[in-house]
Amino acid sequence: MAGHSDSSSSEKKSSEAMNDVPTFSTENMQNNMKVIYYSRTFMSIIGGVIAGILGFTGFMGFIFYFLVMAITSIGLIAKAKFSVHLYFDSWNRIILDGFMGGLMSFVLFWTYPFFLAVLHRHTIALAVEP
Repeated sequence: MAGHSDSSSSEKKSSEAMNDVPTFSTENMQNNMKVIYYSRTFMSIIGGVIAGILGFTGFMGFIFYFLVMAITSIGLIAKAKFSVHLYFDSWNRIILDGFMGGLMSFVLFWTYPFFLAVLHRHTIALAVEP
């Protein structure tokens, strides 16, 4: 009959399908995600301080943030030895996760050093004038 299949062949097919499915340890995956979030947060803080000290304003500051996040993503991929699927379930995890949370840290640490740099310039200008 057309609808009848051999039970041994169906068991063989199901065991082959089980071997093709990648398996991930939940604990290891959570640890890898923590590493991504910590790395992005740290690089966002460092990038924000650098952007503030350099005096980037407006659009230029956000371009600098995207550049820092691109470098961070490349660094994380290199750390995974370009075998992302061994450590993460998709490319989106390593490229996009933590992106918006890092933006908030970046803006916070971007504005504070920028304010200090402007305040310092005004203080020097006041000290020089008679």
